[in-house]
Amino acid sequence: MKQFFKFMFASMLGTILTLGVVFLLLIGIIVSAVSFSSKEEVIVSENTILHIKLEGMVTDRSFDNPIQGFDFNAMKNKYEPGLNEILTNLKKAKTDPNIKGIYLDLGDVPAGISLLEEIRNGLLDFKKSGKFIYSYSEMYSQKAYYLASISDKIYLNKEGGIDFHGLAAEIMFFKGLLQKLDVDVQIIRHGKFKSAIEPFMLDKMSDANREQTRMFVGSIWNHIVNNISVSRKIDVAQLQNIADSMLVQTAEDAVKYKFVDQLVYKDEMIDALKSKLGIETKEEVQYVTLSKYKDAKTADSKIKFSKNKIAIVYAVGAIEGGEGDDLTIGSERISEAIRQARNDSNVKAIVLRVNSPGGDALASEVIWREVALAKKTKPIVVSMGDYAASGGYYIACAANKIIASPTTITGSIGVFGMIPNLQKLFNNKLGITIDTVMTNKNAISISGNRPLSSYQEKVIQNQIERIYATFIGHVADGRKMTVSQVDSIGQGRVWSGFDAKRIGLIDDFGGMDKAIEEAVKLAKLSEYKVIEYPIQKDFFQQIIKSLSGDDASSKILQKELGENYTFYKTLKSISSMKKIQARLPFVINLN
Repeated sequence: MKQFFKFMFASMLGTILTLGVVFLLLIGIIVSAVSFSSKEEVIVSENTILHIKLEGMVTDRSFDNPIQGFDFNAMKNKYEPGLNEILTNLKKAKTDPNIKGIYLDLGDVPAGISLLEEIRNGLLDFKKSGKFIYSYSEMYSQKAYYLASISDKIYLNKEGGIDFHGLAAEIMFFKGLLQKLDVDVQIIRHGKFKSAIEPFMLDKMSDANREQTRMFVGSIWNHIVNNISVSRKIDVAQLQNIADSMLVQTAEDAVKYKFVDQLVYKDEMIDALKSKLGIETKEEVQYVTLSKYKDAKTADSKIKFSKNKIAIVYAVGAIEGGEGDDLTIGSERISEAIRQARNDSNVKAIVLRVNSPGGDALASEVIWREVALAKKTKPIVVSMGDYAASGGYYIACAANKIIASPTTITGSIGVFGMIPNLQKLFNNKLGITIDTVMTNKNAISISGNRPLSSYQEKVIQNQIERIYATFIGHVADGRKMTVSQVDSIGQGRVWSGFDAKRIGLIDDFGGMDKAIEEAVKLAKLSEYKVIEYPIQKDFFQQIIKSLSGDDASSKILQKELGENYTFYKTLKSISSMKKIQARLPFVINLN
């Protein structure tokens, strides 16, 4: 008995100590979060440089979540800017007399190519002020160099390098694995280019898929090369030859081929900044980071009162039924956001920001309906991000105008269903058999435990054909085209933004700023203010959600996997598919 009480009290003490540590940890996180999210005004002194270092993943919209970027190892927050915040601060810096220039401190840039394009255009706009941009890196990734190429001076570490080799698309195929496992995947689709299902039925790309992939990847690469050519005054043919032969192998090669202006160590780079600012070598350079500068007030950044509003509705991530979140398009949440903007008499126009590879076809239809209703009462303009494909295009097609980057991946107007048959896996590999009693012969119409009957397959094919007909009908109405014209450029085919403009799927090139500008024109406004939807959760709701099981485990995975977290989310999304899909054929990550 004595031994029992000894162990019991020891266990109780251990539990109390553990709870105490967790409580103190929680208090520390909350205090850190409150400190991070406080809106103390930042005073920018004269002769200051805006220091831009993009380490956290760049998304379309900043998270109003104080511990979104919390690093549990370092017990501090890591700044993860949204594109909206970056562009706002570049505009502010452009007219701020205390900001003399920008220092781009680059390595890799964790952002999609079209988001990167918008940041690059924001930097080009900043340069119109006559202020300078210098960039420095020990190693420029391909995306980082594309961003840096607009700089007045590009510096590279003397032992550093530049990655410049072109773009490639690699697709993993699972047919052989599924055959080994005796898993049969039953595919039903409309669209010869609807290649989302190819990895499960082929061991290499179909000719149609290879054709479309070569075309849109080539279009994006040509756009990048042409822009670098203009910025660095290097002939396009020479740039293509440099990429083909991987001629930039050393830091000295980077200077030889005019990719950089000078090889320096970081201290020498800082001396160059001092010289540009006209200060003594012994003086310190005054920097302000993006995370600090967002809280700086200038004469031009003060909010001007106007009852006229432009509502930006952010639709980011895969499309699914239900609530969704800031990185998933839930049909209920986004529909409600559009409805709120439509019913607000002070909202004179809506900008729908779409960055989505598509998803659930029915959820896409639900959101499309709200866009169509909104269009009847006020102008609605779509701004496309990295993707607005398949279901992402479905929810965009009803808008008055569609604006996209030349590097946006869009189209993929097609529908598919994919149903695994695990019967042979269960029988042959695991020795499991399944017996069933049914009241009607199609009581189990779709089951992963048996093959579809020819009749069941026909029923699903009819559903897919009906959804596809509805899809291209919506596109035809929204884009003022005939159904046959849409079908000819549909069939699940993926297009770059550059080609999408040529075939009429979008109206013009540009980013968020261009879309807002178009919305203002359509609404005939002289003054306005921008509001954002969906309304994000308050501080304590964010804390609770961030510390909940699913959200916490997702953050850990995101930290460990980095940019590869996109592939994990996609596989998770595919495994949870329950309905007919209007989805991009594959995950595309261009580096």
